[in-house]
Amino acid sequence: MELDPVIHAAARLRITATLATLPVGDQMSFPRLQELLDMTAGNLSTHLRKLEDAEYVEITKTHQGRTPVTYLALSKRGRRAFEDYTETLRNLLGAP
Repeated sequence: MELDPVIHAAARLRITATLATLPVGDQMSFPRLQELLDMTAGNLSTHLRKLEDAEYVEITKTHQGRTPVTYLALSKRGRRAFEDYTETLRNLLGAP
């Protein structure tokens, strides 16, 4: 049993766990996620890029009026990877 190294980094685990709380199909704005996790924009962006490269996170860029807005969501693949990660962790800890 091996934990997914993409998710296992502390910051990426926090991002993934937070996005996993959203119902399937829902999104969260970048500033809201940044606020919830108390991360700098640069640090959050770096970790999101790794999650996006693994196809775990979907990033949607749009505009509200003239203001750019970025929305984030777990992809189907990302949700499955997080479920597998938590199941592996439970097994490693001997939890039922």
